[in-house]
Amino acid sequence: MIKRIKSGIPGFDELVGGGIPERSVILLSGIAGTGKTTFAFQFLWEGLKSDENGIYVALEEHPTQVRKNMEDFGWNVREFEEKKKIAFVDAFTSAIGKVKEYEKFIVQDISDINEFTEVLKNAVKDISAKRIVVDSITTLFTSRTPTTPRNILLQLKRTIYALGCTAIFVNQLNTAERGSGGAGIEHLADGIIKLDLTESNGELKRSILVWKMKGTAHSLKRHPFEITSNGIVVFSDRIINL
Repeated sequence: MIKRIKSGIPGFDELVGGGIPERSVILLSGIAGTGKTTFAFQFLWEGLKSDENGIYVALEEHPTQVRKNMEDFGWNVREFEEKKKIAFVDAFTSAIGKVKEYEKFIVQDISDINEFTEVLKNAVKDISAKRIVVDSITTLFTSRTPTTPRNILLQLKRTIYALGCTAIFVNQLNTAERGSGGAGIEHLADGIIKLDLTESNGELKRSILVWKMKGTAHSLKRHPFEITSNGIVVFSDRIINL
């Protein structure tokens, strides 16, 4: 029996057998504007409500902006941060200026995957985290490092497993990519969720497709979703035909 955790996204868990398999690494892929970060926010927020502490690794924005973005949806993470229920890893600023005075967990060189995993371990252990979001892992893949994307994901996956956490890795795609980031990382991920934004009859429509979910008889159909003032809502009873 696979233990599953709730995503916190209305309608999504029905697509994956009741929830995301515990201690799995999920690749959340999509082009800009598809709602990947919002999905990741909800995943962490659900954990906070379920007494499952979380880590947010910020690679493309300063943690201060991330906190504000979450608060815009009504998710006040600061009170949980004070209670050591959530922690932010700053992998964006490289501790430039006075940043190090405000953030506890800082990655100074993102091209050093060993430093990255060490800071992540320290953050997880500090608050006994169970959920992790890395946003976005694509930044690690494109950093000036001799390590290949596959080896980066493999090292992170080993770390996640050792820590006993469930992780969502946000993966940025460009509009020309049809897959979810390349065979090297697609095969390593335990699950792949694809968020799409496509034009139909002069209108942009959002849809979600579960490409892969280990140990799960998941939906193989494309379902519509919306981003509301309260976050993402998936319509599991509806199907989109492209």
